[in-house]
Amino acid sequence: MLKADLHVHTCYSADCGTPLDKIVARCLQIGINCIAIADHNGIAGALKLKEIAPFNVIVAEEIMTPIGELMGLFLTQEIPRGLSAQETITRIKSQGGLVNIPHPFGHSFRENKKLLSQEILSQIDLIEVFNSRIPFPNTFPKASKLAAEYRLPASAGSDAHTIREIGRAYVEMPEFNGPEDFLDCLTRGKIFGQRSSSLLHFVS
Repeated sequence: MLKADLHVHTCYSADCGTPLDKIVARCLQIGINCIAIADHNGIAGALKLKEIAPFNVIVAEEIMTPIGELMGLFLTQEIPRGLSAQETITRIKSQGGLVNIPHPFGHSFRENKKLLSQEILSQIDLIEVFNSRIPFPNTFPKASKLAAEYRLPASAGSDAHTIREIGRAYVEMPEFNGPEDFLDCLTRGKIFGQRSSSLLHFVS
């Protein structure tokens, strides 16, 4: 079984200073054996970590669109920020990737109606229902309800921007082989998670 933290940042994100080697060491220390590296608007860090890590690394990217962030997983090419949500989704899928909505209710109770529209949700492959950095616990059941409503697999991640945050949320799931098998294994996974201190936002 895998313990997969599906939302981790590295020093290749402007708001994170965590070196790649320390991420590997931390994962080995706490038993995380699969991570999705989802740096902001870039995949260089994920590609480099994939080369050195002795465990499964999913190349991902947290991409800013005019209506909010989308996450691509299993990417081979970087997708620039600022494209429309539709163009971003098209570019993710054109390279065989999966489309995720990270923290769908953001950092507040307000719903992003444009990002969570029927048009966008009909093209999504999975939804992050637990994010350790979100300060409002009531958003988690809302995200789970949204995933269930659209029959989408539920994801979880620490959204780690510091080394000790890694593994605060993860999915225990079977080993997978490629994007489609990942989705199937994710549906059989179990989410574990703890919220991180809101003070961490001041150091990242």
